[in-house]
Amino acid sequence: MAQLTFKPKQVTKKILSSLQERAFDVVSHRFGLGADATPKTLEAIGQTYGITRERVRQIENAALSTIRKSDAYKNEQKTFDELRDVMKNHGSLVHEKDFLEALAKDKNTQNHLHFYLVLGEYFKKHKEDEAFHHRWTIDSDLANSVHDSLSALYKKLSDEELLSETEIVDTFIDVMKDIADEYKTREIARRWLSISKKISKNPLGEWGKADSTNVKTRGIRDYAYLVMRKHGSPMHFREVAKAIADTFGKKTHVATCHNELIKDKRFVLVGRGVYALGEWGYTAGVVREVIKEILKKNGPMTKEDIVDAVMKERYLKKNTILVNLTNPKYFKKNKTGQYTLA
Repeated sequence: MAQLTFKPKQVTKKILSSLQERAFDVVSHRFGLGADATPKTLEAIGQTYGITRERVRQIENAALSTIRKSDAYKNEQKTFDELRDVMKNHGSLVHEKDFLEALAKDKNTQNHLHFYLVLGEYFKKHKEDEAFHHRWTIDSDLANSVHDSLSALYKKLSDEELLSETEIVDTFIDVMKDIADEYKTREIARRWLSISKKISKNPLGEWGKADSTNVKTRGIRDYAYLVMRKHGSPMHFREVAKAIADTFGKKTHVATCHNELIKDKRFVLVGRGVYALGEWGYTAGVVREVIKEILKKNGPMTKEDIVDAVMKERYLKKNTILVNLTNPKYFKKNKTGQYTLA
C-alpha cells in the first residue's frame, strides 16, 4: 500500500473552508466526505433541499469552481503533486477502485482521495464503458496507447484460450506499441490488465477472454472443466465432484456432477464413470466408434496395436476391445492378419 505524507481529512477540511453552508453540504454528501462515507445521488440531495437534481448539479459545479480559485486550494498543491507522483509510479493510468484501495483501506479516506482526483487539474477520468472500467490518467496519449494495446491483446486471444498470469503479462508487453520502456514492467502491466473488462481471470488465476465459459464460470460444468484441466488426466465423476468442493468451496452432489458431464461436449466418457477432456485428443463415442476412427486414421493395424491405441482413448478391459473387433459387420482381417474396416 502506498504511503501518503498528507492526512486526507485534514486537507479536505482546509479546502472546503471557503464554501457556504449549503455548498459545503452538497459537496460533502456528493463525495461521501462525512461520517456516513456513502456518496449521495443528485436526486437524493435534491429531495433533502426540495430542489431539482439539475439545481444540485449547478451548486456542485459552482462549489468545485470556488474551491479551485481559493487560497486554501492553492496552498495544498503539494497534496495534488504527491497524488500525481503516486499515480505516475502506478503507471500513469490506473483502475479507479484498485488505485484508491492501494492508497487507503477505509472507504471514507478513499472518498477524500477520489474528491482530490476530481478537483485536481492533473487528473482526467475515463468513465466505464463496454471495454474498460472507470480509470484515471495523468497522460491522455499514454492512456489511448494502453487502451489500444489491451484491445490488441484481446484480439490475439482465442475464444477458449487460458494463460497463466506470467504468460498473459508477457503477451501483453509484447503487443504494447507507442509505450515508453519505463512503463513496460510486469507490475504496471498487471495493473493495466485490471482496467480491461474483456480480459479477466478465472477462480484458478488463469487469464482469458472474460466472456469465455473457461473464465466466467456459471455452473458445475465450468468448474468441472477447470478442475479436470488442472488435474491433467481423466477423472471419475466422484473425484470431479470432490475436487470442485475442495477447490472452489462449491458443495456438489455426485449425481448432479455426473449428469452435467454427460451433457457437455467438452467431456468424453473414457471408462466406467471416468471422464477426460475432448481437447486432450480423446474421441467421443462407443468403443466400436473409437476403433473405427483409429483405423480410418492409421489404416490396417494388428490386434495388439489396436488394443494399445484404444487403451489410450478409453479406460477399458482388453477383452472389451477384442469382442468389438470380432464383429464382422464393422471389422475384418486382411491377408496379412491385420484388421481393417469392413
